[in-house]
Amino acid sequence: MQQPPWMAEAWALFGASEIAGPRANSRIADLYRDAGHASVRDDAVPWCAAFVGACLKRAGIRPTGSLRARSYLKFGVAAEVPKPGDVVVLTRGASPTAGHVGFLVGETETRVLLLGGNQSNAVTVAAFSRDRILGFRRPALDAQPTSEVGNDHAPRTTEDAFAPCLAHVLRMEGGYVNDPYDPGGPTHRGITLATFARYRKTPNSTAARRALVADLKAIKDEEVRAIYEAFYWRPSRAQEMPAGLDLMHFDASVNHGLTGAARLLQSALGVAVDGEIGPVTMGALRASDPARVIAAYADARAKRYRSHRHFWRFGRGWLRRTEVTRTAALARAVEAAGDQAPNTLPSNPTTRPDMTTSTPNSSSPDAAPPFPRSAASACPTPRPWSCPPSLRLLRSAP
Repeated sequence: MQQPPWMAEAWALFGASEIAGPRANSRIADLYRDAGHASVRDDAVPWCAAFVGACLKRAGIRPTGSLRARSYLKFGVAAEVPKPGDVVVLTRGASPTAGHVGFLVGETETRVLLLGGNQSNAVTVAAFSRDRILGFRRPALDAQPTSEVGNDHAPRTTEDAFAPCLAHVLRMEGGYVNDPYDPGGPTHRGITLATFARYRKTPNSTAARRALVADLKAIKDEEVRAIYEAFYWRPSRAQEMPAGLDLMHFDASVNHGLTGAARLLQSALGVAVDGEIGPVTMGALRASDPARVIAAYADARAKRYRSHRHFWRFGRGWLRRTEVTRTAALARAVEAAGDQAPNTLPSNPTTRPDMTTSTPNSSSPDAAPPFPRSAASACPTPRPWSCPPSLRLLRSAP
């Protein structure tokens, strides 16, 4: 897989921290120099902009040359659809001039995850409220990734992978629903009213609700695509995953939320489960057999659904969707591998649980935060898979 060259520089500094007392960490002091301020050698001087500037400069990209975070609001070009590696500028306190700046590595509906300097006095990954965002920027040439990371899987363009994965999710989602048991409320094509309002940058208020619902029902295809790409596809890092796993993880990110899907993926990979897809998770994924991980991922999803307190109402749809996605993901993995199915394909990938004996466990200790998913009929009589409403998921499901 590939990453922007400045991100390779940024990750190389991960963990660098200030030194208490009069001495300064030379690695941090060197950031000031490379950002254009060689006279500054004290790591007590705010250095988030120095970190961004030095990483860009070391990657051959001209930075702003300023130690002010907000200077990056004029850097490069605006990123209409944010993606990992973009520069994110945030407010800091009530000051109209103070700010913070870092590189985007992930997103949730309420937060952005930044790899940045001077975060708890170190280079770390930290979460910040979306309310603080001033802008997303990237180099004017929208530099293509140049730092190659070893990967046995064939490279694919984002467009090649995104289109079929989105088509699958939309088939699962169906049309407009507003189930009283679904905390997500009005939902169309898998997009909740809250998500739609966030995309439109429109208040989701009681007064605006009627008009907003009408607009949601009339949402255009290009808006649907933009929302899924900006809020789920890129933040989930599905575009960096091999064929098959990209589909399974994208579908799970839409259903379980970005953090919930990350935890499920980590469980399937057998790595530490922390809900953040970083170097360890990606390294394990690249070394994995996609077919085996897809099977384990689907099993983990089914187990999680069965623990949800609303399983009694939506369980059939949740589990059927999981199996349809499992089958589609395995088909993508086989197609990518060639005409012959890999030897690691499970001989019996689908074991349907007895839904009449399952008891939802609402006290699950790892309850996930609400995730964008619509609800529909409990569908007591199995319907053909071509009936999307039976496949929809509750937005607050795990």
